[in-house]
Amino acid sequence: MAARGRCPECGSESLVEDAHYAQQQLVCAACGCVLSEGLLTTTYTDEEHLREVAYSQSTGQKEQLSRCLQRGIRRVQDLCKVLQLPAVFEETAVSYFQRALQLPAFHLVSLEKKELLGGCCVFVTCRQHNWPLTMGTVCSLLYAKQDLFASVYLSLQKELGLSVPALSLADLVTTHLNSFRLFQPTANVPAPFLEDKEQLLARTLGIVELASETWLVTGRHPVPIVTAAAFLAWQSLRPGQRLSCPLARFCRLAGVDLPPPAHLRLKELLEILLGMASQLSWLRAFDLDKKTVVKHIGDLLQHRVFLLKKAFSQQDEEEQQDTALGQGSQGQDPEQGCPSAGKHQRGGTLRPLLPPCLLHPRKRLRAAAPSTLDSALTGDEPISDSEIEEYLRSPQEIQALRRAKAWL
Repeated sequence: MAARGRCPECGSESLVEDAHYAQQQLVCAACGCVLSEGLLTTTYTDEEHLREVAYSQSTGQKEQLSRCLQRGIRRVQDLCKVLQLPAVFEETAVSYFQRALQLPAFHLVSLEKKELLGGCCVFVTCRQHNWPLTMGTVCSLLYAKQDLFASVYLSLQKELGLSVPALSLADLVTTHLNSFRLFQPTANVPAPFLEDKEQLLARTLGIVELASETWLVTGRHPVPIVTAAAFLAWQSLRPGQRLSCPLARFCRLAGVDLPPPAHLRLKELLEILLGMASQLSWLRAFDLDKKTVVKHIGDLLQHRVFLLKKAFSQQDEEEQQDTALGQGSQGQDPEQGCPSAGKHQRGGTLRPLLPPCLLHPRKRLRAAAPSTLDSALTGDEPISDSEIEEYLRSPQEIQALRRAKAWL
């Protein structure tokens, strides 16, 4: 349909009205210049009030992304490229980041938290796809503090209602050992210290499973335990050349940081291994210590189930001896029924399989200052009939008290 007038660009009079995406536009047929733009409604409210808006405003074609959103998307994409994640992971992480920035909870947060928000989106995406990635790895790439990163991660998980599965201990061991520099010959690693990756991984997994079964993992940070287990596994594979290497040098050769609690976890693992070695008949003839027991880690892991069952049955035997001691005659020799004496006769030195917090409590309650009334008590005061029952113990309580005294 021809229209009157001239084109301001070329001066042609061949102007036509063209319907483009259901809107009328006045276009020059000679040069294609758009002279005017049609109007249309966008929402039901506008249609009810007969208000018309421009097509560009209705579709938001001229709307640009905010600078914060652009920077966050680039950060998420760069982090995915550094971690060599699949393209699907990158798309999911970007969508999480865009959804999070639309929520009021992330509008007024600091710029540092907004930058960590992209790392949290990548971390959540990897966990949902069962991709082994630790929070410490993301924090090291973003130069962030783990406590601040954890707070942003928990806020993201709560606001978006995300279900994030926990990383299994086996996946964590695999991820942590992948960063070791002991599998390829380099100038910094001597030839005797090089190790096969599959053998080291299998031996480390066995030691970590042993630590989990002996209450050394519960409530603990997993990285120090994995580091100590990897060190013992690495020593046990070639003990003749590696027993003299300390834990600090091992971490330097592997190119990983030495967590401060790793020395304590190493000490606890060696105590468990020494106790297990004392239960094997062919190892009792050797005077084993914390260094020489490393040579027999392979045998100890091979018979791990038997040794742990024997440790629990040893505790049952002690309870049975305590019961017999409580029900025995007064003329019986107390040394014959002593649990500690029976344990020494069997040659067992394995400690009770209890959490370390019960074996070695770190915090002890301070004794309260004696009051004036307590200081005036001499111990010769009469006991009322209602208080006598508090001093009477049942046979089970007597046996428990004897076991506690024998253990201490």
